Amino acid sequence: METIVEPIARIPKDRIAVLIGKGGSTRKMIEEACGGKLDIDSRSGEVSVDWSDSDVDPVKKMKTPDVILAIGRGLSPKRAVNLLEDEINLRVYDIREWVGRQPNQVRRMRSRLIGRNGLIRSRIEELSGTEIAIYGSSVIVIGDEMGLEVANPAIESILRGAEHGSVLHGLEKDRKRQRIRSRSLESYEERRNEESPFDSLVPGLSAARRRRERRLKDSQINPEDKGAIDEMLELAEDEEIIYEEE
Repeated sequence: METIVEPIARIPKDRIAVLIGKGGSTRKMIEEACGGKLDIDSRSGEVSVDWSDSDVDPVKKMKTPDVILAIGRGLSPKRAVNLLEDEINLRVYDIREWVGRQPNQVRRMRSRLIGRNGLIRSRIEELSGTEIAIYGSSVIVIGDEMGLEVANPAIESILRGAEHGSVLHGLEKDRKRQRIRSRSLESYEERRNEESPFDSLVPGLSAARRRRERRLKDSQINPEDKGAIDEMLELAEDEEIIYEEE
C-alpha cells in the first residue's frame, strides 16, 4: 500500500505534550476521530498525518489541520475534535494585527478579551454558543456558522478598543436578531411543508402547485433528468398546447 503522509500544521513546542497526551492517549483519540496516523516532530513541532491505512472521510481529512492548529493555539483536544463535525468551523484572530508586535500591548489586549475572572470570554461564549481559546497572540473561536457570526463583531470590537459594556450590549442584540431570524426561517419551512386542507379535497392540487411554483421561479433542471423534464412539461387538466400558423 502506498504511503500518503501529509504535513498539516506546526504547533508551539510547549503544546506538543498536550497534543500527545499521557501515554499517547490524546494522539490516539485524535487518530481514531480523524482516521489517520499522526507523526509529531518534537523538535520542530511539525505535525504530519499518514492517511494510507484507511478509507478516510474527505471532510474529516480536510478539517484535521484545523483540529491540530486549534490545539496548538490553546484549545483543549477534547474541544478541538468537535471541528471534525460538518457544521463546526474554526476562526483565528491574530492580536498583533490590531495592536502591533509589542509584547505589553499584546498582553493588555489578551487581558481585555479574557476579562476579570474570565467574565468577558465566558459571556461571549454563552451568548454566541462558541468556544474561545486565547494563547500567545492568537484567539481561536470554534462554533457553527451562526455562532461565529455573532461572536465575530464582539471580538473585533474589543480588539479595536471598544468598551466592554457596549460590546456585550451589541452582542445581546445580535443574538436576539439571530434567534428571530432562525425562528422566521423555521416557521417559513414549516408553512411550506404543511399540506393545505384543500389538497385532500382536490386531487392533484399539490402537484399542480409545485409545477406552478417551479415555473414562476424559472428554476433550472438537469437536461439529462427525463423525469424532471416530463414533470416540467406535464399539463394540467385545463391546459393544452395549440399549434397555429402565423
